[in-house]
Parts: sequence; structure tokens; C-alpha cells
Amino acid sequence: MIRSRNNSGFTLIELMIVVAIIAIIASIAIPKLMAARLSANEAAAIATLRSVSSAEAQVQSSGAIDSDGDGSGEYGYFGELSGQAYIRDYDSTIPGPTISTTNKLNPAVLSSAFGQMSTAAPTDGTVVRSGYCFKIFLPGTTAAGLTPGMPEAPFATQPNGGNTAAGDVNPDNAEILWCCYAWPVQVNQTGNRAFFMNQEGDLLQTQNRVAPFTTPIAGPTFDECFSVAGTMAAPVQVGVASLVSTNIWTPVQ
Repeated sequence: MIRSRNNSGFTLIELMIVVAIIAIIASIAIPKLMAARLSANEAAAIATLRSVSSAEAQVQSSGAIDSDGDGSGEYGYFGELSGQAYIRDYDSTIPGPTISTTNKLNPAVLSSAFGQMSTAAPTDGTVVRSGYCFKIFLPGTTAAGLTPGMPEAPFATQPNGGNTAAGDVNPDNAEILWCCYAWPVQVNQTGNRAFFMNQEGDLLQTQNRVAPFTTPIAGPTFDECFSVAGTMAAPVQVGVASLVSTNIWTPVQ
């Protein structure tokens, strides 16, 4: 009696062929999907930095942050720009800059999501979005010809970001200087390149291979892109090894 093959199911050889075909398709498709995701995250990081640049220009020109009361606006941190943190303020009865206990930027110039610091970096102020970490540095007081970059408040101190303490940011320097870095949450998984933007509109990138920035707590120092170590008042350094990490930064095309 000859049995019908219609009800006999797959043979072992047929199953092995199917599995092999699936494996081949996966070996082709998965790398392409990964590459597409990395590219999308990098494009989103660049777009975010451009949005930050526009937000900084807007808040500075409006004079919304003016912690020394001289009528000249200052640049802000993510917490301030997103309306989630109290702004640096001026009180004529108190010497020096203060942190407001009542005033937040309204309307905000960035999404409220930028006011949430990453819990993965409790010792420093870092925002995580779309597979990338973002950190703004504002200038401190110039000493011995060097202007240090001050990071945003850590999550453990101020969950919505903003200034660490009154006086950390120098009001006069903050009228003219700011910079922001973006780097992958996990290199080769959420992105490859790292990026930089400042008040001049310099948008730079590094392939992030020599000394990669890889996690929320392993990002660039404030002076990574500058031609003089220890100051953010120097010109940016393009096309040669960073004085800090030896990564090479070039303009984003």
C-alpha cells in the first residue's frame, strides 16, 4: 500500500533545508537592519544637536536667563531649556548669581523630555534619547587664562537637571559660550559616531574608534574638541588628534 505524502509532513532533510534558508536570510537581513538603526540614531543625534543650537540661540537672545542682571542673555542647560529646572536668576538683594525658586522657562524651547537626567549617570548631568547621550557644558570663571566647562547638575542632586549650584556658571562667559556633545549609549549597538556642537554652529563628528565614548558615564570631557586643553574659550580643533583623547574630529557634511 502506498501512503499519500500529503499528510506525511516535512522530512528531516526538508526541515534542514528550510532552517538553512532562514539562516541565510537572517545573515543578510540582520546586519542591514542593524546598520539602518545605527544610521537612524546618528541622524537623530545630529538633528537633536541642531535643535539644541536653535534653542540656545533663542533663549540667549531673549534674555530669559540673565543671572547677573546686566541685560545680556545667557545660554542654558537642558533642564532650563526644557522648562523642567529653575533657571539661573538675578536677585538685587543677593550678591552674585542665584538659582530661582520660582522661575522656570515658559514657554520652554525644548521638549520636557530633555529635563530628565539619565539614572545611568548619577554623578553627572546626561540626557539619553534615541540611543544617544547628550551633555551640555557651560563656562565657569576664567582663571589663569583657562575657562573650564561646567556640566549640568547630576540626577542624584537635581532630577530635572539645571545648574549644580549658584556661581558654578560664570554669567559673562555664559553670554558667549556653550557646547554640547552626543555619543552612543552603547557603541556599535546604538550608534558609532560621536558629535559636537557649539555657539558658533560648529557641528563636528568623530568616527569614535581610537578612544571610543561608549556609555553614559564614559563620554567626552568638555575640552575634547578644543585646541587648548582645559578651556572652552579656545577655537575648536579640526582634522588633527584631540589633545584629550586622540580622536580626530571633522565637520559633519
